[in-house]
This record gives sequence, structure tokens and C-alpha cells, in this order.
Amino acid sequence: MVPSTVNLPAERLHHEASDESLLLSYRDDGDVEAFEALVHRYEKPLFNYLVRLLHNASEAEEIFQTTFLRVHEKCQLFTKGRPVRPWIYSIATNLAVDRLRKEAPHQKISLEQDQTEEEAHPAKLLNLIPSEMPQPLAQLEAREDAEWMRGAVDSLPEYLRVTVLLAYFQGLKFREVAEILQVPLGTVNSRLHRALVMLNTAWRRNHAGERAVVT
Repeated sequence: MVPSTVNLPAERLHHEASDESLLLSYRDDGDVEAFEALVHRYEKPLFNYLVRLLHNASEAEEIFQTTFLRVHEKCQLFTKGRPVRPWIYSIATNLAVDRLRKEAPHQKISLEQDQTEEEAHPAKLLNLIPSEMPQPLAQLEAREDAEWMRGAVDSLPEYLRVTVLLAYFQGLKFREVAEILQVPLGTVNSRLHRALVMLNTAWRRNHAGERAVVT
């Protein structure tokens, strides 16, 4: 027998509901609490992503708010069965990229810029880059390496940086990244490969003097 949900608090129901259920409850029933639950669910990961992309917390907050204003405005156009997460990230990414291109179309982000926002496991990307440093030294310098990686990712060209942030820092599936960026799946794969080659080259160049053998 399927357990009854009649007596469950609305907050718990919203917490356990899928993104699609929350959005459809808001679209069809005007359930404001469902919409608030959806916003809260994306508040941390999407805001952190926007900070990484824009390098400005105030602008990230503005884009975050505008993203969910667009979700509110366009929810009637949402098709049942469509994944919600890529749709939300697509709106946010388009808004952020438009902002970047308007404000500084040719600006390159400095590797020395402070990185104070909370990050989503940059070590995962580090693991994809071969290191010839001895293991004990690699462990001691793990934090410094992660900081280097964040700066190196920030220095990538915009189209590669967005792809890396979505795939590795936000943990989106490659097909979701393709939907967000509106490119073929093969393009996502080729962009990630190119980004990793560039990061690998920068890693070896930056760590060329750190390969001394530990005794």
C-alpha cells in the first residue's frame, strides 16, 4: 500500500518533491511555498556558480534574482517532463554571459584575484591533471594546488570556463551542459578536452620547478 501524504506538513512535502513537481505546483496551483522551496534549493549552488562566473557577489545576487523572476514569468511555457535544472541554469548562464559581454567584452580575469566564495570540490578537476610531484609533497600542497586550479579555470576563455564550471564544479551531466549551452554533446566533450589540455599545460609550466625528489 502506498503511504498516505495527507497529514504530512507542506514543508516536508516540498522538501521531498522533485524540481518538476515544485514548478508545476506553482504553475498550476499558484503554490507560492513550492516556488520558494525551489528557489531555496538552488540558492547555494546557483549563486556560487554565478559568483565564479561573474567574479562579483552583488552582480551574482542580481542575476540570481533575475533568473527566478524569469522562471516565474515563463513557468506557463514550461513543458511537463522537461528537466528543470538545465532550464534554470540556462536562464542564469545566458543572463550572466550577457552581463560579462556588455561590461568587459575583452577583459581577462587575473589569476591573482581573491577567491573567497565557497567552492564545489575543485580537487575533482585536479585529479584529472597528471602530476609528477612525489605523493607526500602533493598531499602537503593540496590546498595550494586547489587554489591554483581555481585561478587557472578563471583564466580560461569564456566559452571553456563556463563549460568547465557547469560540468566539474556544478556536477551537471554532460547532456545537461549541452542543453544549457545549446550546443551538441560532442561540442561539450571537445570543449572539456581542450580546457583540460590547456590546464594540463599550465599546470606543468607552473610546477616545473617543484619536481625535486623527496628523500
